[in-house]
Amino acid sequence: MWTQVSALLLPLACCLWSAEAQTANRQSIWNDPIQFNTKAKDQCTMTITGQGEYTRLRLMCQSRQRSYWCEYIGRPHTCGSYNKNPRHYFVQMMWGLRKLHNACLGPRQIKPHMCRKAGDETQMVFSTGSFSRTSPEAPTRAKPAAQPARPQPRPRPTRPDSARQPKAKPTASTNSQPVTPPVESNAKRLAQQYCWRSLRGICSYFIGLVRKN
Repeated sequence: MWTQVSALLLPLACCLWSAEAQTANRQSIWNDPIQFNTKAKDQCTMTITGQGEYTRLRLMCQSRQRSYWCEYIGRPHTCGSYNKNPRHYFVQMMWGLRKLHNACLGPRQIKPHMCRKAGDETQMVFSTGSFSRTSPEAPTRAKPAAQPARPQPRPRPTRPDSARQPKAKPTASTNSQPVTPPVESNAKRLAQQYCWRSLRGICSYFIGLVRKN
């Protein structure tokens, strides 16, 4: 009888011990924040709250020059590796955030390496923060491209002076020979002076012959 009771109590004790160990492991996450320093020497604290459907991560950082905070929300419990070691899930997140100058300017979706094979529902998603977030870590503004130099206008080719001078107009020859009236005109004039009107044609003909000889 006692042997049977012992055999029944032993598995029950093992189950209770395993459940207690998981509860203690989860309580270590909720009660013990994860602390780290960023690349800019900001002191940050990761606080995890909420069990069950959604898990909320609140990240608070401060230094002498500034202080800021942000929150991530997700369902990491859907990852089997998370359920075995929840704290290591957020430690792996911390490894990536501590490399930044601003821990709240990391990726919007973070999936630790231990859950890389799990679905996207296991990742932590950026929810809100103390400042507006429009770009990833350390955004660099692209310098405007140098405008190409405008080509200088080429000078027009100058024509030689000889081409600009107007061409000289040919001058009329001054040594022009005097035009002599034809012989016939003189014969007609003499016929009009010395012959009758009815005989002027015959007179001018004979006068012309005489003048040519």
